[in-house]
Amino acid sequence: MPDEPKYRIRARHTEETVTVYQAYRPELGGPAARTGRFPAAWKRDRMTWIKPSFLWMMYRCGWAAKPGQETVLAVEIRRDGFDWALRHACLSHYRRGLHTDRAEWRRELRQSPARVQWDPERDLSLAPLPYRSLQLGLAGEAARRYADEWTVSITDVTGLAREIHGLVRVGEMDAAARLLPRERPYPADPELLGRLVAP
Repeated sequence: MPDEPKYRIRARHTEETVTVYQAYRPELGGPAARTGRFPAAWKRDRMTWIKPSFLWMMYRCGWAAKPGQETVLAVEIRRDGFDWALRHACLSHYRRGLHTDRAEWRRELRQSPARVQWDPERDLSLAPLPYRSLQLGLAGEAARRYADEWTVSITDVTGLAREIHGLVRVGEMDAAARLLPRERPYPADPELLGRLVAP
Protein backbone atom coordinates (compact mmCIF):
# COMPACT_ATOMS: atom_id res chain seq x y z
CA MET A 1 0.00 0.00 0.00
CA PRO A 2 2.26 2.82 -1.19
CA ASP A 3 -0.22 5.55 -0.24
CA GLU A 4 -0.85 4.20 3.27
CA PRO A 5 -0.22 6.94 5.87
CA LYS A 6 2.34 6.18 8.55
CA TYR A 7 -0.26 6.40 11.33
CA ARG A 8 -3.74 5.02 10.80
CA ILE A 9 -6.07 2.77 12.75
CA ARG A 10 -7.15 -0.17 10.59
CA ALA A 11 -9.74 -2.54 12.00
CA ARG A 12 -12.79 -4.67 11.38
CA HIS A 13 -15.66 -2.43 12.34
CA THR A 14 -19.36 -1.84 11.91
CA GLU A 15 -21.41 1.26 12.69
CA GLU A 16 -21.58 0.16 16.33
CA THR A 17 -18.60 -2.09 17.05
CA VAL A 18 -14.88 -2.55 16.44
CA THR A 19 -12.94 -5.83 16.71
CA VAL A 20 -9.67 -6.06 18.62
CA TYR A 21 -7.40 -9.03 19.33
CA GLN A 22 -5.76 -10.48 22.40
CA ALA A 23 -4.02 -13.77 23.18
CA TYR A 24 -4.21 -15.69 26.45
CA ARG A 25 -3.41 -19.05 27.97
CA PRO A 26 -6.17 -21.57 27.22
CA GLU A 27 -7.52 -21.71 30.78
CA LEU A 28 -8.43 -18.02 30.53
CA GLY A 29 -9.13 -17.62 26.83
CA GLY A 30 -11.30 -20.72 26.61
CA PRO A 31 -13.88 -19.66 29.23
CA ALA A 32 -13.96 -16.11 27.81
CA ALA A 33 -14.82 -17.40 24.34
CA ARG A 34 -17.40 -19.90 25.66
CA THR A 35 -19.32 -17.33 27.71
CA GLY A 36 -18.61 -14.22 25.66
CA ARG A 37 -17.41 -12.46 28.82
CA PHE A 38 -14.09 -12.13 30.60
CA PRO A 39 -14.10 -14.40 33.67
CA ALA A 40 -13.41 -13.29 37.23
CA ALA A 41 -9.84 -14.60 36.79
CA TRP A 42 -9.23 -11.82 34.22
CA LYS A 43 -7.41 -9.21 36.30
CA ARG A 44 -9.27 -5.93 35.96
CA ASP A 45 -6.66 -4.05 37.98
CA ARG A 46 -3.84 -4.69 35.47
CA MET A 47 -3.08 -3.02 32.17
CA THR A 48 -4.27 -4.95 29.14
CA TRP A 49 -3.26 -4.25 25.54
CA ILE A 50 -5.74 -4.55 22.69
CA LYS A 51 -4.76 -4.70 19.02
CA PRO A 52 -7.06 -3.93 16.07
CA SER A 53 -4.56 -5.55 13.67
CA PHE A 54 -4.89 -9.33 13.27
CA LEU A 55 -1.41 -9.68 11.76
CA TRP A 56 0.22 -7.63 14.50
CA MET A 57 -1.44 -9.98 16.98
CA MET A 58 0.01 -12.91 15.03
CA TYR A 59 3.45 -11.30 15.27
CA ARG A 60 3.02 -10.80 19.01
CA CYS A 61 1.77 -14.32 19.80
CA GLY A 62 3.79 -16.20 17.16
CA TRP A 63 0.71 -17.55 15.40
CA ALA A 64 -0.67 -18.73 18.79
CA ALA A 65 2.50 -20.70 19.56
CA LYS A 66 4.10 -18.59 22.30
CA PRO A 67 3.65 -19.88 25.86
CA GLY A 68 0.74 -18.16 27.58
CA GLN A 69 -0.63 -16.91 24.25
CA GLU A 70 -1.98 -20.10 22.73
CA THR A 71 -5.60 -18.90 22.54
CA VAL A 72 -6.29 -15.94 20.25
CA LEU A 73 -9.49 -14.00 20.88
CA ALA A 74 -11.35 -11.63 18.60
CA VAL A 75 -13.09 -9.25 21.00
CA GLU A 76 -15.90 -7.19 19.52
CA ILE A 77 -16.36 -4.02 21.56
CA ARG A 78 -18.61 -0.99 21.33
CA ARG A 79 -17.22 1.82 19.22
CA ASP A 80 -18.24 4.42 21.78
CA GLY A 81 -16.04 2.58 24.30
CA PHE A 82 -13.11 2.39 21.89
CA ASP A 83 -13.48 6.10 21.14
CA TRP A 84 -13.68 6.88 24.87
CA ALA A 85 -10.38 5.07 25.38
CA LEU A 86 -8.75 7.05 22.56
CA ARG A 87 -10.04 10.34 23.97
CA HIS A 88 -8.64 9.49 27.40
CA ALA A 89 -5.33 8.09 26.14
CA CYS A 90 -1.84 9.49 26.10
CA LEU A 91 1.23 8.36 24.20
CA SER A 92 3.23 5.61 25.85
CA HIS A 93 6.41 7.61 25.26
CA TYR A 94 7.52 11.24 25.50
CA ARG A 95 7.03 13.37 22.39
CA ARG A 96 8.87 16.65 22.13
CA GLY A 97 6.54 19.40 20.92
CA LEU A 98 3.45 17.66 22.25
CA HIS A 99 4.54 17.69 25.89
CA THR A 100 6.16 20.69 27.55
CA ASP A 101 8.71 18.41 29.17
CA ARG A 102 9.14 14.84 30.37
CA ALA A 103 7.66 15.67 33.76
CA GLU A 104 4.41 16.79 32.12
CA TRP A 105 4.31 13.59 30.06
CA ARG A 106 4.87 11.45 33.17
CA ARG A 107 1.99 13.24 34.94
CA GLU A 108 -0.27 12.63 31.95
CA LEU A 109 0.80 8.99 31.85
CA ARG A 110 -0.08 8.52 35.52
CA GLN A 111 -3.49 10.15 35.12
CA SER A 112 -4.58 8.57 31.82
CA PRO A 113 -6.55 5.29 31.92
CA ALA A 114 -5.35 4.43 28.40
CA ARG A 115 -2.15 4.73 26.44
CA VAL A 116 -1.27 4.50 22.76
CA GLN A 117 1.71 2.84 21.15
CA TRP A 118 2.42 2.62 17.42
CA ASP A 119 4.41 -0.35 16.13
CA PRO A 120 5.25 -1.39 12.56
CA GLU A 121 2.37 -3.21 10.90
CA ARG A 122 3.21 -6.72 9.68
CA ASP A 123 2.73 -8.63 6.45
CA LEU A 124 1.82 -12.31 6.15
CA SER A 125 5.46 -13.27 6.73
CA LEU A 126 5.32 -11.09 9.88
CA ALA A 127 7.97 -8.79 8.39
CA PRO A 128 7.60 -5.10 9.32
CA LEU A 129 5.84 -2.73 6.93
CA PRO A 130 6.67 0.99 6.58
CA TYR A 131 3.48 2.12 8.33
CA ARG A 132 2.32 1.71 11.90
CA SER A 133 -0.34 -0.25 13.75
CA LEU A 134 -2.13 0.91 16.90
CA GLN A 135 -1.74 -0.87 20.23
CA LEU A 136 -4.06 0.48 22.91
CA GLY A 137 -3.26 -0.13 26.57
CA LEU A 138 -6.15 -0.05 29.03
CA ALA A 139 -5.75 0.35 32.78
CA GLY A 140 -7.94 1.22 35.75
CA GLU A 141 -11.33 2.53 34.67
CA ALA A 142 -10.65 1.74 31.00
CA ALA A 143 -9.78 -1.91 31.70
CA ARG A 144 -12.88 -2.39 33.85
CA ARG A 145 -15.14 -0.77 31.24
CA TYR A 146 -13.57 -2.89 28.51
CA ALA A 147 -14.18 -6.14 30.36
CA ASP A 148 -17.60 -5.41 31.83
CA GLU A 149 -19.30 -2.74 29.67
CA TRP A 150 -17.83 -2.44 26.19
CA THR A 151 -17.46 -6.11 25.25
CA VAL A 152 -20.19 -7.31 22.89
CA SER A 153 -18.77 -10.72 21.94
CA ILE A 154 -15.62 -12.83 22.29
CA THR A 155 -14.68 -15.39 19.64
CA ASP A 156 -11.85 -17.91 19.69
CA VAL A 157 -9.98 -17.42 16.39
CA THR A 158 -7.04 -19.70 17.21
CA GLY A 159 -8.11 -22.15 14.51
CA LEU A 160 -8.16 -19.39 11.92
CA ALA A 161 -4.69 -18.25 13.00
CA ARG A 162 -3.29 -21.75 12.62
CA GLU A 163 -5.00 -22.30 9.27
CA ILE A 164 -3.54 -19.08 7.87
CA HIS A 165 -0.12 -19.92 9.30
CA GLY A 166 -0.26 -23.36 7.69
CA LEU A 167 -0.87 -21.80 4.29
CA VAL A 168 1.95 -19.29 4.81
CA ARG A 169 4.36 -22.09 5.71
CA VAL A 170 3.75 -23.86 2.39
CA GLY A 171 3.91 -20.63 0.38
CA GLU A 172 0.17 -20.34 -0.35
CA MET A 173 0.19 -16.60 0.29
CA ASP A 174 -2.84 -15.73 -1.84
CA ALA A 175 -4.95 -18.37 -0.13
CA ALA A 176 -3.72 -17.15 3.26
CA ALA A 177 -4.53 -13.54 2.40
CA ARG A 178 -8.09 -14.46 1.44
CA LEU A 179 -8.67 -15.78 4.97
CA LEU A 180 -7.48 -12.65 6.75
CA PRO A 181 -10.08 -10.55 8.55
CA ARG A 182 -10.95 -7.52 6.41
CA GLU A 183 -9.60 -4.45 8.16
CA ARG A 184 -10.58 -1.00 6.93
CA PRO A 185 -9.49 2.49 8.01
CA TYR A 186 -11.23 3.34 11.25
CA PRO A 187 -12.95 6.76 11.19
CA ALA A 188 -11.19 8.25 14.20
CA ASP A 189 -11.31 12.02 14.65
CA PRO A 190 -8.17 13.40 12.90
CA GLU A 191 -7.75 16.02 15.64
CA LEU A 192 -7.86 13.28 18.25
CA LEU A 193 -5.27 11.18 16.44
CA GLY A 194 -3.10 14.25 15.96
CA ARG A 195 -2.18 14.24 19.63
CA LEU A 196 -1.60 10.49 19.66
CA VAL A 197 1.04 10.14 16.98
CA ALA A 198 4.79 10.42 17.21
CA PRO A 199 6.90 12.40 14.72
